[in-house]
Amino acid sequence: MTARPAPGWLTQWEFAHRGLHGPGVPENSLAAAEGAMARGMGIECDIQMSGDGVPMVFHDWELDRLTGETGPVVSRSADELEALRLLGTDQHPVRLARFLDVVAGRVPLLIEIKSLPGFNIAACCRAVSEVLADYAGPFAVMSFDPRMGAWFFKHRSAYVRGLVGTDTYDGGFLSAWRAPGALDQAHPDFLALDIRDLPNAIAGLWRADRRPLLSWTIRSPHLRSRALRCVDALIAEGDGLA
Repeated sequence: MTARPAPGWLTQWEFAHRGLHGPGVPENSLAAAEGAMARGMGIECDIQMSGDGVPMVFHDWELDRLTGETGPVVSRSADELEALRLLGTDQHPVRLARFLDVVAGRVPLLIEIKSLPGFNIAACCRAVSEVLADYAGPFAVMSFDPRMGAWFFKHRSAYVRGLVGTDTYDGGFLSAWRAPGALDQAHPDFLALDIRDLPNAIAGLWRADRRPLLSWTIRSPHLRSRALRCVDALIAEGDGLA
């Protein structure tokens, strides 16, 4: 794997995890995006696919926690999803295209594409890339799934790519970032690692090679202190914010 210089903005910003959310302001909402921008923060957001193949800014695979509805996100069309309310507020799930219209290049975006083993990651990447094709603001795509990086390396090589990793949270890709060949497959410009697993030897070597290391999710002053010692940019929320 040949390294290329990562853009400077990647390590010059702190990123609000799922936007700047809290009581009355749901995660991954337009209000959370506006709050992050008002605070001078970049935004990390998540992508799930609607039943009609539209990238939606939404974290969970199921609707229950965030909307009070039941069933998988993919069981609803984009129009149906946008009609739902997030956590009983006036905010709604939105298309990635709408989210981009609101951000409009004012702050950088980390766009995490959700995946599971066996998921059709290529179709999702293709749909996301089509939405991003004319977006002029700074952004990066990232995923726990090394296949995401491989797809963008082959089809949209100019896009900044990140590999997300954890050795603690088992969401289908536990320690996948460490697997033999994972880095060569994903071609990441940066790593975004679970703060609970840092520092570690591989991350140290990565940074020693002057390659950006981001960390999530910084939720407390203690974790913030640790992250400031061993990473280049923070993805934070709640009590972990500066």
